[in-house]
Order: sequence, then C-alpha cells, then structure tokens
Amino acid sequence: MQIITLDAQNLAREHICCAISDKKGETCVATKKAWLAARFADGLTFKKMDLRGKAFIEYIPAARAWAPIQAEGYMFINCLWVAGQHKGKGYANALVDACIQDARARGCVGLCALASDRKRPFLSEPGFLKHRGFAAVDQALPHFVLYSLPFDASAPTPHIRPCARDGAIDQKGMVLYYSDQCPHTAKYVPIACEVAAKYGFPLEAVHFGTYAQAQQAPCPFTTYAFFDHGAFVTNEILSPAKLEKYMQARRAAEA
Repeated sequence: MQIITLDAQNLAREHICCAISDKKGETCVATKKAWLAARFADGLTFKKMDLRGKAFIEYIPAARAWAPIQAEGYMFINCLWVAGQHKGKGYANALVDACIQDARARGCVGLCALASDRKRPFLSEPGFLKHRGFAAVDQALPHFVLYSLPFDASAPTPHIRPCARDGAIDQKGMVLYYSDQCPHTAKYVPIACEVAAKYGFPLEAVHFGTYAQAQQAPCPFTTYAFFDHGAFVTNEILSPAKLEKYMQARRAAEA
C-alpha cells in the first residue's frame, strides 16, 4: 500500500483523512488545509495511506510543535489515526516506520507523542506507543502522558513545560483554548460558545495562532482544551449533545 506525503503541490486535491468534509457553509477542511500549508515551512509532514478512509500520521520538529513541550532534537507526532475499519492491516506500523525513517534522515534524535493514562479521544493510543517501543517520560494533570522513542541513549529526555503541568488556570468561568490543527474546531468552537450562551454562561474562546503561543498553553493538548472554574474539563471536541449535557449539569449544580 502506497503512502502519500502531502505538500504544497498536492494539498488542494488530496483528502486530508479527517472525520468531516466540507459542506455548504462550512470551512472546516479549508481551515485545516490552510493551517497545514502554513506549517510546511516549519517542517510539518502529513503522510497518509492511499485509500479511502482515515489512516494518517502528522508530525513536526518539536522545536516548532504546537504543544508546551521541551524536546530538543525530537520529532513530535501531532496525530496518528487509523480508523477501525483499517486496523489490523499494518498501516499504523507502516506510518510510524515512515516517520522514523524521515526523522532519522533529518537528523532528529527521536520521536515523542502526547497520550494519556488510557485510551482517550483525540490522543495517541498509549498501548500502541508502548508496542512500538515508546516509553512514558513525563506527565501532567489530570491524565496527560508524554511518550518518547529516542534513537540512541545519548538523546535528551523530553518533558512537558511547567505552564501545562497543573491542569488549572487562574481565570474563572469557562475558557476554551484551541487551534486550527484539527478541522473540527472551526465548526465546534463556535457551537460551544453558542450553547454556553444559551445557558447563560459566557465562554471565552482563546485561539492559538502561532506555535509560540501554543508552547505557552496551560494544557499539553492545544487543539482543544476546555476549562471551567479554573479546572481542566476535557480535551475531547464536544458535540452539541455533549455540550448541552454539560451545560445542563452546570446549571443544575448552581441552582
């Protein structure tokens, strides 16, 4: 099975594999493709299997990763996703192998990826990372775990920056940090603001427009990080139904 690498020449015509497609009036995929195009100069790479469905890996040199990590000389995996219909066919291994080969060719000292204490939405699967030889090297509240795969024993150990360790912010109320790395945010962040307003809760949406901003984030996962009353709530991009359920519970708690 062929692996396709997206670049400035083929980005417009290639499907980016994510779970939604552009519909009339939506700009989700266009926003994501614009984000990708602007990141190619930073060394970002998006590789996908040549098939219908989701089987891809996206990675970038850690120095320019959109995550508050310190990983000198490493390649950071933004996202590795193989849909259930394609599992068991070796695609995830092939994509990681391609990433390793590319990282070595670029002189990197290893790979690193953000996961969790268990399998959670929008994060790398820890079981697979361990299977591929990654080891947990750092963690942040409430459940984030940084994994690394050094290419030799002399490679430094990556870590999560102090700003993102506590799972808390000083600001009260609802705050949603996000970036355009995932096409879902273009659709669901405005919906989150609308649903919160419906229940009388002002929600501040903080957009990360540069990797430098993202590297100072209060959460290791910067694609979508929802805080309430100063505490981290979730990194899952919430559907309208889940948002309604959360706001209803929040209102009941305040009654």
